[in-house]
Amino acid sequence: MAMQCTLEMNSMAAVRKIMEANKSLSPSLLSFRRGIAYKLFVGGLSFYTTEKALSEAFSNYGQVIEAKIVTDRVSDRSKGFGFVTFASQDEAENAIAEMKGKALNGRVIFVDYAKPNTNTGGGMPIARGPPEPTPDT
Repeated sequence: MAMQCTLEMNSMAAVRKIMEANKSLSPSLLSFRRGIAYKLFVGGLSFYTTEKALSEAFSNYGQVIEAKIVTDRVSDRSKGFGFVTFASQDEAENAIAEMKGKALNGRVIFVDYAKPNTNTGGGMPIARGPPEPTPDT
């Protein structure tokens, strides 16, 4: 147990050094690539919830590395969901257990582990004129 705690402390120290050395590095880049941070999906957010309020609500359960609310590109309005990144798995699990089904800014929120983004641009193609002719064989 003590060794695991030491490893977690060392990994957090390494994350802090990386973040301080490269200010442009987004904390969310660390969430799935190295297994250092743990990202949670938070759904059902009020349109008036700010990233600061989201971070403060979840900071009661551990060290919040990043709190991000997803907004619409055109209107810049919240889409009603966001992500919270924690420093350790224990903190993330505790936050899920405590915050799932709780009210935040008058709305009941849903909290679970975030899924990796598998959208590779597949989906519906954007129509850009007639299709290219294909040779008949």
